[in-house]
Parts: sequence; C-alpha cells; structure tokens
Amino acid sequence: MTDTHTPAEVVLPVTDLKTEMPFFLNELGFRLETIFPADDPAVAVVSGHGMRLRLDRDAQNGPGLIRIYEDMKDPSAARTLTSPNGNLVEMHDANPPLVVPQTRHSFMVRRLADSDAWVIGRAGMRYRDLITDRLGGSIIASHIRIPDGGPVPDMVHYHTVGFQLIFCYRGWVKLVYEDQGEPFILEAGNCVIQPPQIRHRVLEASDNVEVLELGVPAEHITTIDHDMELPNGTVNPDREWQGTRFIHHKAAEAVWTPWRVPGWEARDTGIADATKNVAGVMVARPTKAAAPAWTSHDTDILFTFVKEGTLTLEVASEDAQPQKLVPGDAFVLPPFLKSRYIDASPDCELIEATLPANFETQVHD
Repeated sequence: MTDTHTPAEVVLPVTDLKTEMPFFLNELGFRLETIFPADDPAVAVVSGHGMRLRLDRDAQNGPGLIRIYEDMKDPSAARTLTSPNGNLVEMHDANPPLVVPQTRHSFMVRRLADSDAWVIGRAGMRYRDLITDRLGGSIIASHIRIPDGGPVPDMVHYHTVGFQLIFCYRGWVKLVYEDQGEPFILEAGNCVIQPPQIRHRVLEASDNVEVLELGVPAEHITTIDHDMELPNGTVNPDREWQGTRFIHHKAAEAVWTPWRVPGWEARDTGIADATKNVAGVMVARPTKAAAPAWTSHDTDILFTFVKEGTLTLEVASEDAQPQKLVPGDAFVLPPFLKSRYIDASPDCELIEATLPANFETQVHD
C-alpha cells in the first residue's frame, strides 16, 4: 500500500553536502525540505521539477543521472551538467518539435502468409509489421489483432504523432475519445483518425478483432494520462488538435465516385479534409468496366492494404515479378514507379493511404 504522506525519493551519493547543495538549490532551483544531523549534516532532502532527491553522504550507489524537462525556446539550451560530487543532470526540452525522418523510398510487398511473427505489444495486443523498413522511419503500419473478446486492459492515453489512422478490418472495437461524447462501436469497414495528443481509450473488443493502424513518424511516444476520465462530458466535433479534427468515417454513409486509377471507384473517408491534406485515405474497388492501366504517382508515401478479394500487382521493373495478393497483404509503391492492378476479383477492395493527400496520378499508355 502506498503512503501518500511520504513521497518517494531518488537517492544521490555525495561526498560533501556543502558543495553539492548550492548546485541543486541555487543553480537548478530546488527547495530544501529536510537536513540532518544538525551538527554535521550528512543527508539533505530537496524537491523541485516534480521530484524529490535525497543527497546522502553514506549512499553506496554510483553517481546518479537526472533528467529535467523545461520549456526551451532555443533547442541549443539542452545541455548536461555535472554536480560538484559527480552527479549528472541532463536538461531537455519539455516540448520538442515532432521530427518526421525523410522518407527512404522502396517498393515493398508484405504477405500475410509469410508473416507468422505476431509480436505482443501494448495492452496485450498482437502486432504484425506491414512496412518492415519503415521507409527510413517516416511511417509505421501495423496489422493488430486481439484474439480474445471482452474488456481490453487499456488506459486513457495519447500519442505524440503527426498522423494516425485506425481502420477496423474485422470484428468491432469499442472506443472513447476526448470531446467526442459517449463511447461508440467502430465496426468493420469503418475508420477513425486520432489527432495528435487526443486522449482516448480502447474499452472492449469482439473476438478476433483486427485493425489496421498507421502512424507518422514510425517511432512515437505513447503517454498515459492518469488524470483524465473518459468520456469527459464534452462534445466538440469541430475542435482541432494541432490542425487536425477527429473523424469517424462510416462505410454505410459513404458515396462511391471514380477513382484515380481508371476502371476503379473509391469512397473518400474525409481524412484529407480533416487533416488539411496532411494525409488521405480511400477505399477502392474495381468497376465492371475495369481494364488494367499503367499508372504512377508523385506523392511521398503511398501504402495499400488488401482488404477483400484478390488481385495481381505488376510493376515496371526488370527484377520484379507479378505479385498475386490476397486479403491481409500490403504493399508500398514509391513515387514515379509504374504499376497496374490486373485480375481483380469482383469483391476486391483496397485501403490506400497517402501522405500528403494532394498528388497527381499519371496514366501511361
């Protein structure tokens, strides 16, 4: 049981309190809490920056390392200090800018049949990597599965990202989001975007639910919010988080229109509008008049997941063989690479995510 009246302490070894205390009190702005014994002080407890330190002359541990986070207008202010007694203090920016690595383009096909390595990740979810090289760290795409239905051991949390998509592929999942009202069911075929740092929580899932998750950049921080409770009693669909609105796209309400690839049609998820064209997500299917056409694009990232049916992917490269794809397969087409979709089954559906959303498609003879 935790005694809330006795704060925990980080113990730092000192050889001389007279030289160590001014460093923490005067230079770093800590506050003295206790000191003893009076005649020859050997221990001083100081607090500040959200922590409590015990400067102990009899401590047997090696030099300590402390990280302090501050709002820094100038990133060069980040530095490492060494106390007179050898303890290290790293000063970091509390709100560093989100950095998305430059995309390292590559053509890639990831097959469900070749991917038997499902890794257990956060909240017991199984993760399958869909872009193994992460395109240089610019994006991560995960096929996520929760085998056993029921309550999910999740907590209110948020992600420090530039863009994040959750597309329900199989089954359903119950979610709740900050400022979006009561919990709701995300059904198969529907999707949401999670704006940067929106608080949310996964509450419940059906048996064998599967979702597709995209995140930019590939490595981003997930932070637990222990203070917020969801739902938080507010409904504000127009609120923006760093320029992005929350959106819940429902397939049943979508309108199909001609797609960028001749002979195909698509439903727009509205994500391009909600992100101000940072990213776009479309669900495409062949029409009866579908005829294979060579196309290329000029967007930075174009990722595709085979949602239903089958098709064959061909690319105009001497060392690339036609790829027969089935549900659960995924591929990445780099800019300017000519490709075409052939032998698409009538029930074929593709989920295409692009960053940015605005780009040109060239149809080749």
